[in-house]
Amino acid sequence: MISLEEKEKELKYFQDSLSEIQKEIGKVIVGQEEVIQQLLWAMVSDGHALLEGMPGVGKTMLIRTISEVLDFRFSRIQFTPDLMPSDITGTKMIEIHDTGKQSFVFHEGPIFSNIVLADEINRATPKTQSSLLEAMAEKTVTIMGETRKVASPFFVLATQNPIDMEGTYPLPEAQMDRFLLKINMDYPKKEELYEIINRTTGTSSYKVSKLLDTGKMQKIQEAVKEILVSKELLDYTVNLIMATHPADENASEMVKKYVRYGVGPRGIQSLIKVAKARAFCSGRFHISKGDIKHAVFPVLRHRLFLNFEGEASGVKEDSILEDVISHMDKRSNDR
Repeated sequence: MISLEEKEKELKYFQDSLSEIQKEIGKVIVGQEEVIQQLLWAMVSDGHALLEGMPGVGKTMLIRTISEVLDFRFSRIQFTPDLMPSDITGTKMIEIHDTGKQSFVFHEGPIFSNIVLADEINRATPKTQSSLLEAMAEKTVTIMGETRKVASPFFVLATQNPIDMEGTYPLPEAQMDRFLLKINMDYPKKEELYEIINRTTGTSSYKVSKLLDTGKMQKIQEAVKEILVSKELLDYTVNLIMATHPADENASEMVKKYVRYGVGPRGIQSLIKVAKARAFCSGRFHISKGDIKHAVFPVLRHRLFLNFEGEASGVKEDSILEDVISHMDKRSNDR
């Protein structure tokens, strides 16, 4: 049996490894520290992430760099309107053997990788988008009546452009909910632009080292599950989720005014998972209220459904979530 001291030493090693991964990614990606952290939270929580940002901010480059730092099998799918489900999952094809005998042989699609970059996912038709749904939820793919397991660990890291309207198919709510995190990637700051120019227009080139294999990632995922959650923080999280429902007595004014449907049970599961991941990456073995508050935005922003007034007024989900947190804190102070 592993002693407590050995266990803490192993956890510290894993935490240091994640810190080294972030530094290694920083050799290629300038800034975006919070985005990198959130992507790592998703991966150590065994979840998928949707990265949204304007063209040219480095979404695809970031995910590709992560795949280079991790010793995982990687594949990239460029989503287009003519992409078919079989282009993602693979299909059975007839092969003729040397003897002249014919047989069906399955050819794997790019979904059978550890990291799948779904680039511009909202450019594919709903039929093709849904081919990812089973793999994301069940870690299996059914092809011509035969069910096959995908690789383990398995991550779908998708990108989309928030301003494209023509030729796009917004992800349905059911599939959005499969993403553990929706991460917003903003423009770089002024000083970061200078560094980007120096790195990309000169003669220097930056190479990264592979720091983590699939076996170690699975051990980290198991270690994250052991992070402690107090009864007090669990109560706070449950009340926070309930406060996103307009019919709840604790709902804030913005929720009552702009929200049609609040966050469901998968939302609170995801919130606790990501809070544990943040605590682990920060070198702690228990979550804090700060972990919950930092996880709220990437975890819940795509799980709030606005009513007509909310859509028409252009209110942002993050503004509503800020109001919910402020409302919860005020109630706690009033007690």
